[in-house]
Amino acid sequence: MKRNFKYLILFAILTFFTQSAISQVLQPVKWKIDKKQISTDEYELIFTATIEDSWHLYAQWLPAGNFSLPTQFQLDSVVGIELIDTVLELSPVHVEFEELAGADSRFFVDEAVFKQRVKIVGNPAFVKGVIDYMTCDDAQCIKLDEEFEVSFNQQSDKVLPANSASQNTSNSSLLAIIIEAILWGFAALLTPCVFPMVPMTVSFFMKGSENKTKSKILASTYGISIVALYTLPIAVMIGITYWVGGESIAIDVFNWLSTHWIPNLLFFLIFMAFAASFFGAFEIVLPSSWVNKADSKVDKGGLAGAFFMAVTLVLVSFSCTGPIVSSVIVKSTQGEIWEPIVTMLAFSIAFALPFTLFAFFPSWLNKMPKSGGWLNSVKVVLGFIEVALGFKFLSVADQTYHWGLLDREVYLAIWIVTFALLGLYLLGKLKFSHDSELKYLSVPRLFLSMAVFTFVVYLIPGMFGAPLKALSGYLPPQATLDFDINRIVRDNSINLTYSEKNAIQSKEQSICEKPIYSDFLHLPHGLEGYFDYNQGLACAKVQNKPVFIDFTGHGCVNCREMEARVWADPNVLKILTKEYVVIALYVDDKTNLPESEWVKSTYDGKMKKSIGKKYADLQISRFNINAQPYYCLLDTKGELLVQPLAYNLDVAAFVEFLEQGIKEFKNRQ
Repeated sequence: MKRNFKYLILFAILTFFTQSAISQVLQPVKWKIDKKQISTDEYELIFTATIEDSWHLYAQWLPAGNFSLPTQFQLDSVVGIELIDTVLELSPVHVEFEELAGADSRFFVDEAVFKQRVKIVGNPAFVKGVIDYMTCDDAQCIKLDEEFEVSFNQQSDKVLPANSASQNTSNSSLLAIIIEAILWGFAALLTPCVFPMVPMTVSFFMKGSENKTKSKILASTYGISIVALYTLPIAVMIGITYWVGGESIAIDVFNWLSTHWIPNLLFFLIFMAFAASFFGAFEIVLPSSWVNKADSKVDKGGLAGAFFMAVTLVLVSFSCTGPIVSSVIVKSTQGEIWEPIVTMLAFSIAFALPFTLFAFFPSWLNKMPKSGGWLNSVKVVLGFIEVALGFKFLSVADQTYHWGLLDREVYLAIWIVTFALLGLYLLGKLKFSHDSELKYLSVPRLFLSMAVFTFVVYLIPGMFGAPLKALSGYLPPQATLDFDINRIVRDNSINLTYSEKNAIQSKEQSICEKPIYSDFLHLPHGLEGYFDYNQGLACAKVQNKPVFIDFTGHGCVNCREMEARVWADPNVLKILTKEYVVIALYVDDKTNLPESEWVKSTYDGKMKKSIGKKYADLQISRFNINAQPYYCLLDTKGELLVQPLAYNLDVAAFVEFLEQGIKEFKNRQ
């Protein structure tokens, strides 16, 4: 710490004197600001810094211990435009130890290109700002700034080739997770350890019903407390992780939770245990002392009483909400680090809303169905669902570590048996220890059993290659299927006979090396491609073809959905097969690399020793994004052809994206 402080003082003194003495004479960095129209209402601001020989310009963030000044873009006046994402670094960043700073450093030499994407939302539309930066050579440093102003005139600017259909992957995928969390929140209300709490809630709030204002305040406190008890612990844990280790550590933690075999195997076992509990094998409850202590404080009344009433509800309902909550949290950890907070907030609001409404309007209790054997049936149904969902965690570990335990047909067989047994249970052919006698089959139960058996029938063709698009995010990849009868149909649907397809592949194999890792990594729909960036790019140079980069993951639900719903389209398959060199980069694969292939990260300075970490680092350092799927079209030099595309189920937009890449590639020839 003293050493770092010494360098901080040294740099402050050095910067002050060099700034006052020579900044008026030297200007080693020349800036050029351009704008590029990429769609009707979207532009890219391109900031290009030309750096003199022997000088370097610092990147936007620097490693810990380096007290140099990073390059910062301050947008002071933003009128009529909306900023999309943050400023991205497009040029390669040099990472090495810097003697002058006494620490590792990140900087650019010769040229640095930055990009800020904006959307026009008004008229007039312009942006004013300043670029604060420090540039150094081997002996001195200068702190400088560059003011800029850019106005936008959509009538006169020419639209350049780019992708106009790109969507933010987190928006659509997060919305789907939030909707699922809300549905789980409502479903939790129908479990036998939650539903009976409703009358208890009503009786508590009826005590003060003579004062309606006070009653509503207490009811509101009760609802807010339920939401806080579910959401705040998650937020605190994430906040501590982020505060202690920064964003990179927080991302690493969630990536570990999503893909490492230890948490996935643990979650699988937990789900099986909860399923057994739901079936009646045993009861999972929190220590009774916790519940009794919280319940004893309810009688205090007032706001404290409402809060402890919420605490009691959360503790008592744990045995039913625990597996649901864990499922919601784990699924949301596959996105941004704040997604678990938002997701849990959605779940808790849905869970708390009915209790709050009953607290506001106690008379509604008379319209509710009475408790009975149907509650245990709900619990058993959830048990079957827990079994099905639990195998998803085991599947992620199996794919990531290539154990070969759960190929697609094995996984589907488990689901078919599980849901077939659920259908039999709903028909009364199976009975568990806590079930009431089923004297007759109710109409709702009949319809539900029909829906379950319909689902089973839908699953069966998947054993022989049916894509099952509705479940693509939950199933192992199609490539793991041993027998795929539909592969012939797909080849014919893209107007490629086997001889034509083999001719293309034979030509590629004759002039390019056999793909590395192809013995355990595969592309969907019989596509041929590469799994190593450098090897794929080298092959593209030989064939003079553009490159299609697929940043993907074994545990990526949205990746499987894109492959099943978009990649399977005949037009998409035809273009990928004939026009592109496809490179799939798995960012979560745990296969260790030989020491000669280790890479030092350009964003956290750590050595990346596995396939997944190597390409996760490539995605973050090159494109400043860590979400999957993420598709990039490159030329043979590795330069972007068009704006990358994220999760987007619009097939027409994906075809346009690919065609724009081909057009731009030909323009550069």
